[in-house]
Amino acid sequence: MTAVRASIDLPAPPEDVWDLIMDPHQMERWVTIHRELLWVDEGAPGPGFEMSQRFSIRGAPVTVTWVIDEFDPPRRATWNGVGPAGATAFIEYRLEESPLGTTFHYTNDFRPPMGILGRVASRALMGGVPEREAEASLHALRTLFASG
Repeated sequence: MTAVRASIDLPAPPEDVWDLIMDPHQMERWVTIHRELLWVDEGAPGPGFEMSQRFSIRGAPVTVTWVIDEFDPPRRATWNGVGPAGATAFIEYRLEESPLGTTFHYTNDFRPPMGILGRVASRALMGGVPEREAEASLHALRTLFASG
């Protein structure tokens, strides 16, 4: 599957954006497909930090276990995930200071199981859902910062 890339300007300094997006307990406030945290490491996120999340795609529950790989606060973090049947995912959060506060660059690359057959099936089932959900999540995040 092709990576989903989206960016948004947020009216807050990078440190404030970082604190919110890196707190797994805040995902329900802005990640539109998030349903629940199943477990999360104790302590603050950093390299090797793990969590397991359940989310919903087109009404189907999906569980992914995530591990932080790269961690450079408050600029960049990458997460590697493993889901059902060996599906994998990669997420990158990248923050840049901007005249409005912060530009948040988001990348999500989901790789379904079963090679090319899985990729074809995933495209047929998912259509434009990943792009729409990424945009919706970023707009929810902007609303959080705009409302104070």
